[in-house]
Amino acid sequence: MGHNTRSNTDSLEQFGYQQELKRALTFKDLLFYGMVFMVPIAPMGIYGYVTDVSNGMAPLAYIIGIIAMTFTALSYARMAQAFPISGSVYSYASRGINPHVGFFAGWAMLLDYILTPALVYLVAGYALQEMLPILPYWGWIALFVIINTVVNLRGIEMTARTNITLMVIEIFALVAFCAAAIIAVMKGVGAGAFTIDPIWKPEGFSMSMVMSATSLAVLSFLGFDAISTLAEESKDPKRMVGRATVTALVLVGSLFVVQTYLAGLVWPDHTSFQNPDTAFYAVAQAAGGNWLRLVAALATAIAWGIGDGLVAQAAISRLLYSMARDKMMPSVLGKIHPKYKTPYVSTILVAVIAITIGVALNTDRLTSMVNFGALTGFLFLHLSVFIYYVIRLKKTDPASLFKYFALPACGFAIIFYVWLSLQPEAKTMGFIWLAIGLVYSAVKTKGFKEKPPAFKAMEH
Repeated sequence: MGHNTRSNTDSLEQFGYQQELKRALTFKDLLFYGMVFMVPIAPMGIYGYVTDVSNGMAPLAYIIGIIAMTFTALSYARMAQAFPISGSVYSYASRGINPHVGFFAGWAMLLDYILTPALVYLVAGYALQEMLPILPYWGWIALFVIINTVVNLRGIEMTARTNITLMVIEIFALVAFCAAAIIAVMKGVGAGAFTIDPIWKPEGFSMSMVMSATSLAVLSFLGFDAISTLAEESKDPKRMVGRATVTALVLVGSLFVVQTYLAGLVWPDHTSFQNPDTAFYAVAQAAGGNWLRLVAALATAIAWGIGDGLVAQAAISRLLYSMARDKMMPSVLGKIHPKYKTPYVSTILVAVIAITIGVALNTDRLTSMVNFGALTGFLFLHLSVFIYYVIRLKKTDPASLFKYFALPACGFAIIFYVWLSLQPEAKTMGFIWLAIGLVYSAVKTKGFKEKPPAFKAMEH
């Protein structure tokens, strides 16, 4: 282990950095982190919207999502192997293309990462306000933020232990629903048989409809990508980050398909839901009764409010830390706590932003902006793989072209198609955000003439 830690430190120093964060995470920790961030029961919170837009074929939207995101996960694996450092797409585009493009990619991902905590807290706050009206939704948001901020400040190991507990809760709720749904269908509830109707209905299918649903369902997949932000806290980042990213995506994506398929069997008529926000809870009640409805709703609130919020705050604080370290953000955001070895200033800033935005914006607008940021960042990721490996390293043999050109090209094309399906308002607000980033970057680098200090050090 000592030799491995030494080699990781050497690897980090070659990029112009010193090891400041604590290397403590195993493959299992990274896998659980990604799975908790994705939320194995995420469809329970947005099922009503996805099944409506997909004309009752929600599982198909998630299947397409898995295919699309697998190409993206493979690109993360390629870049994590080349650049085992924090910063995710920001670092990959900075090193694979150039620092100015990297900042722009990181700025796009900021829109995803910095709004995700507010979004998940808002969803959880509304869920708990309905079940436990002892606090208004903003009160629940504040409570979730305080809990998660304390856990994140105490160190990445405490975050990892908390993730395992939350995963157990989510899997319990998922298994309970699946078992109840299977028994209910066998007893004649809903479809009364195991058919392919929830996945494929020829009379209601159109590619534009399914891609629109996929652009909404993509929210459930966000999280596997954040594993890369923990590269400098994992014991063997070159090997583990990519493996954990692909594994988390495939495992959780499969769970998405299973639960939405069973939901479609229990409740075949997707047009009869009274409220899309609580559609899945209605399905749970039809499958197992009121107790299952409460289990699904409470598990969703915990999974989004504690689980997703916890790892989302950890991810954005690492991205801010990485950008601040390169002097592309205020240097105070790069400060590390002397005892817990965590980017504590960034963590506290994210907490303040989460409370403010969670109270100020609604779910629809937050979802659209989060998806714009994530999908735009993914486009830069695929470009980074091609430019770094094929253009710069000149890996042009057939096997390399397949890995570093064909696969990223497929990922880019699919992500771009889904990106085009985003709501017009999301694109407008997203481009405004990107324009602000472009102006900020131009000022920060004196008209794109200067590079961050870490990149200057590499040149000498």
